[in-house]
Amino acid sequence: MERERGLRILGGFAVGIANGLFGGGGGMIAVPVLRSAGRPPQAAHATAIAVVLPACAVSGIVYLLHGFVPLGLFLPAALGVLAGGIAGAKLLRSLPSRAVTLLFGAVMLAAGLRMLF
Repeated sequence: MERERGLRILGGFAVGIANGLFGGGGGMIAVPVLRSAGRPPQAAHATAIAVVLPACAVSGIVYLLHGFVPLGLFLPAALGVLAGGIAGAKLLRSLPSRAVTLLFGAVMLAAGLRMLF
């Protein structure tokens, strides 16, 4: 039990580092960590969002305060993210677990390929 807690803290630390360093992407770490802890796909994704949200908010505030993000870019993007997040959360409830897993894998693959090429 103590070992599991330590692994979860380490996983959470990795999620925070990814969000702070890359401006996001913690969910790409959180979902596999949560799945390995036995959470079903929908629950792993929902939990990852709940865990990553505060890290993204803190990182975003730090980025804004240090001038990395112009406010004119931030506000429209934030509105789009908010609307997309609501739509995605509603969609998550209606998709089968296998579809969620395949979509997540496809997004991870596409993001990785985009970064490489």
